[in-house]
Amino acid sequence: MIGSLTLDQLRVLVAIADTGSFSAAGRRLRRLQSAVSQAVANLEAMQGIALFDRQGHRPQLTEVGRVLVDQARLVLASASRFEAVAASTRAGVEPQLAIAIDPLVPTAPLIDSLRALSQAFPDLPVHFSTEGLGGSLRRLRSDSAAMALCLLLPGVPEDIAAYPLLRTPMRAVAVPGHPLAALGRPATQGDLAPHVQLVLSDPADPDGPNYGVAGTRLWRFADLGRRMDFLLAGFGWCRMPEHLVAKAIASGALIAIEIHDDPTPPEGLTIYAAHRRDRALGVAGRWLLDDLRRRLVH
Repeated sequence: MIGSLTLDQLRVLVAIADTGSFSAAGRRLRRLQSAVSQAVANLEAMQGIALFDRQGHRPQLTEVGRVLVDQARLVLASASRFEAVAASTRAGVEPQLAIAIDPLVPTAPLIDSLRALSQAFPDLPVHFSTEGLGGSLRRLRSDSAAMALCLLLPGVPEDIAAYPLLRTPMRAVAVPGHPLAALGRPATQGDLAPHVQLVLSDPADPDGPNYGVAGTRLWRFADLGRRMDFLLAGFGWCRMPEHLVAKAIASGALIAIEIHDDPTPPEGLTIYAAHRRDRALGVAGRWLLDDLRRRLVH
């Protein structure tokens, strides 16, 4: 019961709206028409409103009745999800799965596994958030995420269990009119230092460790999209995931810059699935981890 309401009364109301009559609703619910009529009358009396206009051949929903039918559907759907989550939890599935993802992680390789997760656990509430650089690790440590899809630089911390999934190649790029794009040779640290470098930064710790920084003129960004806007506008150079700049390089909108003794691994940065060592993944989390590794690790 919800206050003076019962879920059964809401089921009756929705059945009438779906079938078009009290008698048809009674047949769907396997009840006498008189029982359906009484349930509606009780609901109207308790709420002090008329749900149906009974002047015609068949009762018609009033304006407020149509609105409340929509509300009844939402309540019944929520109740069904409530029961489904409770049943899954009894079977050992975690009540929810929170996943955090770093901005440099490519989305496309993850889509199939996330879609399969929703099919394998259709009633599992999944919370998915894209974090600034370093945010996924922070969410793991605060226990606000069970799994992170992330980079771990400069290495895997001792309190984190991490599983390599794939590598994302990085390309140093600038617009065609940028001085670095016209060098005609690999850029040295001396070439890079005078120019603005557009770097991703942890918004919660902007003065934290920097990786791949080649100078002191740094413009910091929390998300890739805004950094890409400034890159294409010619405000500086940066390293970008290859999958995000391949089309721009092919079209000539960006020029790839070769860097002498570039510390970025040529095979790309490693993307991990990770969780806290002292917080084992639940049934669904383990299932997702296994599926990601099956699809991506070769």
